[in-house]
Amino acid sequence: MTHREILQALTGILMGMFVSILAGTVVSTSLPVIVSDLHGNQTSYTWVVTATLLATTISTPIWGKLADLFNRKLLLQLALLVFVVSSAIAGFSQDASMLITMRVFQGLGAGGLAALSQIVMADILSPRERGKYMGLFGAVMALGTVGGPLIGGFITDAINWRWNFFVALPFAALALVLIQKTLHLPRQEKRRVSIDYTGILLLSAGVSLLLIWVSLAGNQFAWASATTAWMVGGAVVALAAFVIVELKAKEPIIPLSLFRNRTFTLSVIGSISVGVSMFGTSVFLAQYMQLARGANATQSGLMTLPMMGGLLIISTIVGAKITKHGKWKAFMVVGAVLQSIGLAMLGTIHYDTNFVLVSVYMFLLGAGMGMVMQNLVLVVQNAVTPQEIGVASSGVAFFRSLGGTIGVSVLGAIMTTKIGDLMHDRQGDLMSAIASVGDQGKQIAAALASGTIPAVHSLPEPVRAVLESVYGDAVAHNFLVAAPLTLLTLLAVALLPNLPLSTMTRHERSTEDADDGGARPGAAAAGSAVVLEGTAVLEGTVVDDGELAGVGADGTGAGSGSPDNG
Repeated sequence: MTHREILQALTGILMGMFVSILAGTVVSTSLPVIVSDLHGNQTSYTWVVTATLLATTISTPIWGKLADLFNRKLLLQLALLVFVVSSAIAGFSQDASMLITMRVFQGLGAGGLAALSQIVMADILSPRERGKYMGLFGAVMALGTVGGPLIGGFITDAINWRWNFFVALPFAALALVLIQKTLHLPRQEKRRVSIDYTGILLLSAGVSLLLIWVSLAGNQFAWASATTAWMVGGAVVALAAFVIVELKAKEPIIPLSLFRNRTFTLSVIGSISVGVSMFGTSVFLAQYMQLARGANATQSGLMTLPMMGGLLIISTIVGAKITKHGKWKAFMVVGAVLQSIGLAMLGTIHYDTNFVLVSVYMFLLGAGMGMVMQNLVLVVQNAVTPQEIGVASSGVAFFRSLGGTIGVSVLGAIMTTKIGDLMHDRQGDLMSAIASVGDQGKQIAAALASGTIPAVHSLPEPVRAVLESVYGDAVAHNFLVAAPLTLLTLLAVALLPNLPLSTMTRHERSTEDADDGGARPGAAAAGSAVVLEGTAVLEGTVVDDGELAGVGADGTGAGSGSPDNG
């Protein structure tokens, strides 16, 4: 495809990504207001986020497998439709339960958009070439990620939070039209398909039970209780049965043979902790800005700009460098280090920490995520066969969502406990502050006793100061708990095989495989020559062992372990 044809094809995909990001982020800064208005508590707040992540996590590998079996363009449009219709219905929520239900359907659509956008890109862009277009993806991500909270905050303060759920509808209609007119994918080979319904059911049951248990344990029931035993036991049985079914299924949802590929396995491990960093910080930073620094919804969006700026700027620069030089591993290692430092530093903040320092910490975390997150999918797509790109891409996204969902649920439970402990420790100061504001103090005391999240910026100064201190320390404690997990990302990235990036699209690799009689399972397309710094190498012939077999420019010599051995 020419540069112009690629840009035309990307238009609809980028618009779909924008809608997905916008519909998700537009409510992030207004969630404290929404949950308060719907008379929810900290558990409701956590579940509004967790419900979407849970549905996204479960549906992502299913969408990925369907993409290998059916029309990817049609699936992309279907996912977009499910997402925006459920978003519109969420705008009419009358209580927290209805909102959480609609967020589940949002998650089903989001899982499809997250998986399919990456899979479709592999159809039209080679791994090496994708860095050239990272600026476009970065711009769309920034516009949705930064613009969403700002738009959401403005709408919440100026009109009503319900309009946050309607704002994406015109963009969604445009995205559907653009995808239909501009996205022309290579014709897929027609074949008899077998859908693994049993695998879908067992995966959904096992993951759902596990995540619901993590969300409710310690709050609705004790961690060590009969309910815990039933839920955890049921999840283990369901997931064990899922593994057995996948070993025998003709078209498994998650082919277990993928875990023989070292790149895939390490990327999965890295993605779990990236998910905790990405979802956890976005959720709890909004609470920090509004509950610990007294910001309103609009100000909260502006105050998270440093993290989004770090993600956009650094990911764009790194993408261009990867395309130019073909080197990716050093960037990912540095990104993992920055992610660890940024999250650890956020664990030291208080309600009155100099905001310049907080901004630096957010920028470091955003830069680290920008260098690691998308490139984990890139290296996996580069290391598997064309026929496995769908399930492999969605597999990485699945474990990233799984890490994020468990992370948000666990951190939400930890934060609830920490807030209770801090409230108890500072009860004397709080009661004095409440008593000092007269009759208004009685209303505040009643609201706090019910567990409802307060609108801190509207409280009288004496009460506000105490609550800001409590929430500031509780959020920082969450970041400190999450920080050690980022070391998993660093370890996984450091151990990734340093394979050169292919210069062929999925369709080109599939065509070459067909001409060569097919590549062996678990390996990248054999025979696809990649010229890297003047040395021709044979891509992916021993991917399973995490090594690289080099072939000299004349095709005769062989080496292993490094492209320099060609």
